[in-house]
Amino acid sequence: MANKNLNAAKEAKKDEFYTQLTDIENELKHYRQHFRGKVILCNCDDPYESNFFKYFANNFNAFGLKKLIATCYNGSPITGQELPLFAIDEEGNEKKVAYKVEITEVTDVNGDGRIDLADVRYLLQNDKNMLSTLRENGDFRSRECIELLKEADIVVTNPPFSLFREYVAQLMKYEKKFLILGRMSALHYSEIFPFIKNNKIWLGFGFNLSMVYKTPYENTNEANQKFVKAKGLDPNDNYIKVPAITWYTNLDHKKRHEHLITFRVYSPDDYPSYDNYDAIDVDEVVNIPKDYKGIMGVPDTYLGQHNPDEYELIGIGSGKLASSIGVKRNYRGRTDLAFTVNGQHKCPYSRILIKKK
Repeated sequence: MANKNLNAAKEAKKDEFYTQLTDIENELKHYRQHFRGKVILCNCDDPYESNFFKYFANNFNAFGLKKLIATCYNGSPITGQELPLFAIDEEGNEKKVAYKVEITEVTDVNGDGRIDLADVRYLLQNDKNMLSTLRENGDFRSRECIELLKEADIVVTNPPFSLFREYVAQLMKYEKKFLILGRMSALHYSEIFPFIKNNKIWLGFGFNLSMVYKTPYENTNEANQKFVKAKGLDPNDNYIKVPAITWYTNLDHKKRHEHLITFRVYSPDDYPSYDNYDAIDVDEVVNIPKDYKGIMGVPDTYLGQHNPDEYELIGIGSGKLASSIGVKRNYRGRTDLAFTVNGQHKCPYSRILIKKK
């Protein structure tokens, strides 16, 4: 039931989840050294609603940004609420249009002694900043948005959950640096895990988080509502808890170089070997044996602590695919895993296959 709201949204292709400013601050504070002199693109962000845009605009001078670009999608149910922009179609009816904001200078326009984003219009009073409509719909796959992507140095946003594979594929195609949010389950995707395995994508500081998003959707789940209230927010204002959210990035950070402390000593009695794959099963990250040199199957949560200097990622496995003992199959990059304990055939739900360097 915990994933009810997110799964329903995914099935209905409802992808409007607006990240809280505190969640953005908690993660991005670890990367500020990457931002100086860079063009930042938030290409899934209405600047009047997006806390990503507001965060970078507020820190434009402190980070030494060269430029900040934000684009919105005209299919969003919130686009145009704060800034009513409409075009006239062939039948004479009004329709929403997508727009972009480009910020190259942030000054105290209203003279109150601070950079105030209570109203984004203050920023646009500066002649060096610009708001303009897009000819297309603002979709990140549109020609206009791809041209903006080419201009950008770093992309930071919360892309649509239902389009995560396609979104990442585009970032990799154009060799962009990025810091984005996605479901933890995305690391299992056959289109995503190879990038993780080959050290082209890794996990950020925030891993396997339960986050509260502002959405246009009604929160009808009682347990979800209680969680939102415990965070000091009102679920009646369409705040929704979404579990198992993770930051994905290719920006280096200190956490991925921290030493993984292990203290257990390998014993075949404590670590069963798989019946159909040459590796041992480790039930918890804390139980990784410090002296084992072969391949180990560890829980997904290991990736939140993965240090590429210490361990090599071999692959990903799942007992869900194992049909019988002694049978080894591969499906979309996964390896069958099964083992026997006290005569009982067992299949781990999911394992990351690693080997100590």
